[in-house]
Amino acid sequence: MKVRIRTHHANIAEVSEKKTVKIVVLASGAGTLLQSIIDQQGAYQVVGVVSDIDCAALERAQVAGIPTEIISLAESRDRDDWNTRLVAAVEKHNPQLVVSAGFMKIVGKEFLARYGGRTINTHPALLPAFPGAHAVRDALAYGVKVTGSTVHFIDEGVDTGEIIAQQAVDVRRGESEADLHERIKQVERKLIVSVLNSAVVVMNAETNCEEVFFHV
Repeated sequence: MKVRIRTHHANIAEVSEKKTVKIVVLASGAGTLLQSIIDQQGAYQVVGVVSDIDCAALERAQVAGIPTEIISLAESRDRDDWNTRLVAAVEKHNPQLVVSAGFMKIVGKEFLARYGGRTINTHPALLPAFPGAHAVRDALAYGVKVTGSTVHFIDEGVDTGEIIAQQAVDVRRGESEADLHERIKQVERKLIVSVLNSAVVVMNAETNCEEVFFHV
């Protein structure tokens, strides 16, 4: 299936056929972000949840009747084999988009070749500022007055993919890293749902290519 992503403001009013965007979520932890995504499905539908470990996120998906699968790195021959199995686990659901929601593994070249252009990630900072695993700590150490949350596509870099949407969060004087991170997470949950519910997938009759538009 060919899918092209467009992130500019799309004029979809004249589109005759609109489809629900099918998404697969990758998750490794408690699943609070996943829960928000599940609870507020509208323009999108969660058709599968894949994890690298047995975790609470899978339980949340199972309660909602969503198919789940574990692709364990420890049970794979090597990293390449794990990536091959991860791609297969996602492909069986035939999604237009993949959402990384607290997924704690870095995907490899095979996954990026298949889904890199349509896998969304959230990051607890206003990219391109403060990429990496310690974004909240780094923002506090730098002394910024404003940070926030970013929704972006993944690519081969570290938090370098195309930005889809951002929302700012003020930094309070004397605030701890944990408290700031929790407030960013609250914004993050609303932002990712807003982005996903802004999406529409349509078929371009001329190119025979499905196009996903975000009108954010």
